[in-house]
Amino acid sequence: MKQFDLKSEFIGMPLKKIKENFRFPTFINNINSVIATGKILEKEIQTTDFKWYQMNVLPYHVRHENRTNGVIITFVDITPRVNDLKEQEKLVVEHELLLDTIAHDIKNPLVGLNLSFRLIKDLKDKNSDKFLTLISNHEKSLQEIQKVINGLVESRWEKQRYQAAVELIDLPNIIEDVRLSLSQQLIETNARITHDLKVGELTFVRRKLRSMLYNLISNAIKYTPASRSPEIIVRSYMEDGYFVIAVKDNGIGMRSEDQKTIFDKFQRASKSVDGQGVGLYLVQTIVSQADGKIDINSELDKGTEIRVWLKS
Repeated sequence: MKQFDLKSEFIGMPLKKIKENFRFPTFINNINSVIATGKILEKEIQTTDFKWYQMNVLPYHVRHENRTNGVIITFVDITPRVNDLKEQEKLVVEHELLLDTIAHDIKNPLVGLNLSFRLIKDLKDKNSDKFLTLISNHEKSLQEIQKVINGLVESRWEKQRYQAAVELIDLPNIIEDVRLSLSQQLIETNARITHDLKVGELTFVRRKLRSMLYNLISNAIKYTPASRSPEIIVRSYMEDGYFVIAVKDNGIGMRSEDQKTIFDKFQRASKSVDGQGVGLYLVQTIVSQADGKIDINSELDKGTEIRVWLKS
């Protein structure tokens, strides 16, 4: 009753005349499809108050006539799930960034400190007891720091390996989860996501695949000028023994020189867009760890297509 203003006198009227609170309503087409096919339809829809519902459309089958002449529609509030997905995505990005920072930004300076201490130890004046004691204490402290960082990195990765189970994944479901996570951005920018999936299933780590698609689609939205609505298409197909996922947009594009460094950490195609320059770096890291490859085709003011190649 929250989504339909139903009254008894509406019985017999065309459903399209009944007032409803859905954004981008297509439920009449969905009803016709269920009646025509006799198959259950499940989809997520959003209402004008920006809540999300799981809509299930079931065929109403008249047995003695052996035909479907109506439907039963149920709605389940999934707004908390959508909000949870958004929070989980933030945590995944923060977790990946933390691991990267520990593994690279902190360990590298420690290597430099090690080299510095070796140079100090090689100095000719080693007669001072105080000097030698100081060097010894510093070395012990450095070793303890190294142990802590190594332990932290190893424990994080061991936990991640345990959780990162490879499984058979339904790609349309992952795309839909990403779409739900980005629902607010899609609404604000009037963005449209379509897909052309020649292959719909692949074996991979669910969290990592979702993180990749989230970053690619999120970037496609962010790097589209305000003067036009983002048009994003996700394609999948097999080529040369690889499962290929391609994400194409109609955004600002980038220069050829920027394409060479766009996957480097903290690199961005445009400084005018908010962000840390970490998203594509994480995508490239995930792909590299899976022994895959990634390429990019972009043209200024005409858009960008990024293809991820994963071993099948």
